[in-house]
Amino acid sequence: MIKAVLAVMVLIGSMLLLSKKSIAQTGQIKNIVVVHGAFADGSGWKGVYNILSKKGYHVTVVQNPLTGLRDDVEATKRILDKQDGPTVLVGHSWGGVVITEAGTHPKVAALVYVAAYQPDKGENTLKWAKALPDAPEFGILPPDDRGFVYYRKEKFHAGFAADLSKAETDFMFASQQPIYGESFATPVAEAAWRIKPSYGIVATEDKSINPDTERNMYKRSNTKITEVKGSHVIFASQPEAVAKVIINAAAHK
Repeated sequence: MIKAVLAVMVLIGSMLLLSKKSIAQTGQIKNIVVVHGAFADGSGWKGVYNILSKKGYHVTVVQNPLTGLRDDVEATKRILDKQDGPTVLVGHSWGGVVITEAGTHPKVAALVYVAAYQPDKGENTLKWAKALPDAPEFGILPPDDRGFVYYRKEKFHAGFAADLSKAETDFMFASQQPIYGESFATPVAEAAWRIKPSYGIVATEDKSINPDTERNMYKRSNTKITEVKGSHVIFASQPEAVAKVIINAAAHK
């Protein structure tokens, strides 16, 4: 009788172990939604997309309009509505502000901040953008006559994408999306990181957001931090490292 009970316990333990292994491999959460930042579009995420897709994840990249925080949040929520189950919501740079508010969506199970802003409820992006001095390579221009902000061409490589090739940087600059300047002054209505597990990547060579600013935001929110050597567009230059953090978030690691 005792042997039979022990055998059942071993069997149950093995099943649980296999279940955990399966969760780690498939992430249990199979849906990944990515929100790009300012001065970029979703095309830079192709490397991460390819890695995750090959592992069986369903990846959607939001093409947020960058016309205002509310507009970007609504664009993200429309994509979240289409997901068929729990989802990891990923945001880069300005996209971190977007996922902070959009992440309260009921389908969002975890948040991943990639060299991203992570404001609290009632805070705006400017609070953190000006928290520490800008790097000399920083190249964001003042708003144009329509209120949109672009990244300066002569500083785009050094300030935004220093670890990409010239050809890659030239394409990224040519395809950059400007952001409506007032977006940075708009306070966040909700802070999803207060109620959802959060993971953050610090890009240690970032010249667009001070890496210490990233660390300070992530530490305040008790976000699980991973530091990766790379520029602001670390998702393009280090897709394997970024994908690994997303997979960990999907597996609740």
